[in-house]
Amino acid sequence: MPKTLRLILGDQLNAQHSWFDEKDSSVTYLMLELRQETDYVAHHIQKVVAFFLSMRNFAQHLKTQGHTVNYVKLDQEDNSQDLEKMIQGKVKEHHFEQFEYQLPDEYRLDTQLKSICKNLSIPCRSVDSEHFLTEREYVKDFFHGKKTYLMESFYRQMRKDFTILMDGKEPLHGKWNFDHENRAALKDKRLLRKPKTHPKPVSDVVKMLTEANVKTIGKIDEEEFTWPCSREESLEVLDHFCTQLLVHFGDYQDALTTWDPFLFHSRLSFAMNTKMLSPLEVVQKVEAYWKEHQDTIAISQAEGFIRQIIGWREYIRGIYWAKMPEFAELNFFNHQRKLPDWFWTGDTKMKCLSHSIGQSLDLAYAHHIQRLMVIGNFALLAGIHPDEVDQWYLGVYIDAIEWVEITNTRGMSQFADGGIVGTKPYVSSANYIHKMGNYCSHCAYSSSKKVGEGACPFNSLYWHFYNRNREKLENNPRIGMAYRTLDKLKNKEELINQAEEYLKNLDAL
Repeated sequence: MPKTLRLILGDQLNAQHSWFDEKDSSVTYLMLELRQETDYVAHHIQKVVAFFLSMRNFAQHLKTQGHTVNYVKLDQEDNSQDLEKMIQGKVKEHHFEQFEYQLPDEYRLDTQLKSICKNLSIPCRSVDSEHFLTEREYVKDFFHGKKTYLMESFYRQMRKDFTILMDGKEPLHGKWNFDHENRAALKDKRLLRKPKTHPKPVSDVVKMLTEANVKTIGKIDEEEFTWPCSREESLEVLDHFCTQLLVHFGDYQDALTTWDPFLFHSRLSFAMNTKMLSPLEVVQKVEAYWKEHQDTIAISQAEGFIRQIIGWREYIRGIYWAKMPEFAELNFFNHQRKLPDWFWTGDTKMKCLSHSIGQSLDLAYAHHIQRLMVIGNFALLAGIHPDEVDQWYLGVYIDAIEWVEITNTRGMSQFADGGIVGTKPYVSSANYIHKMGNYCSHCAYSSSKKVGEGACPFNSLYWHFYNRNREKLENNPRIGMAYRTLDKLKNKEELINQAEEYLKNLDAL
């Protein structure tokens, strides 16, 4: 084999990749901590620390396995902070004869690496990251000729292709989807279990970021950083999910509560998005555990989890590659407002938002219903520009990489794509938030009040959203009922006026 330089990106920490099947003295693996990755958006401090720590752990793992690794930290003198210059420099210094990289998951990096390869004087080759169940173009081809990409049909195909929860050609228990059984509010806090954490000091990484003046958001406990940052830790979190949390996951995956930030969610998204765990091994582990414990764990618990991974996660990654780069410019409703200042502090009188945003800033984490039906719901009702929403979500969450963030945010959450990802906008009044948890009982606003002092902003903003977007939404068959109700409202003018006042004073809510 020619003397080869292989680049490993920060979200390509896949110890099971075929690159590592054999040790080859002619191969050097290059890993870089770069300002282009810390600075393209203001990231949560925990996100940056988790990435760098996981990268360092992975580099050490490769070294112990006998591989040659050239790891360049952010503050090293020989770090030019320029990806192309670093690759060109290594090629020239060590006389490499070939350059290889795994296909990146972000469009910007895909474009950048193709450009770099054009300027290299040696042969270049890209290989698959060997993580996802489908190729980049699979979803685009699967939905060829369709305006809306219906996730359910894709999900069923994945189940068949990988024989997950199947009985021959039919789904186990005769149903593909148990979503209607996955919508309970949590009433008994005694069901809760503590998450599996791995406390470790990270003050050295934090010090490095501080001295380099890397701009971050959020908080961090430098002495006890708890996120899994190695494959071994990630596997322990997966085991914990199966043994302690799976039994109630499906029931309460949509629940909203101040009692616990994680509920029965797995905390595996960062581990999977950095490829420390593969989606197939995760779903196969969960399926196997459920099969062994069917007397105590309902299929709806396992199916709800598996659908999120081989259904939704795989599907939105395909949407990303089918629709980028144009997807990043979509703004179906032409929303133009800026995020309220309290998105950076959590300092709002609306309890659901103060809790969900505060938790995001404290932990770099919120589960999908907090992201979609609390934070995203408000941003859509308030008419916030999708760029503002994208940048906030991409920065604040530990698992946010553009391929997964933008499709969920600009697509599912903000409907800025006009219906590629979702068949309707995901908006609600306070009624949904009240039904799903206990936020409203601790709030300065009344969830039952529509207008007047102390009326929950969600209620009037909900009708204002439908009223101002009538031309674009009225013919959507999934939301015709909303317009029939709107037309019958006796206090419609009061509601619209109430919403207008709130929209003028978003920072004061």
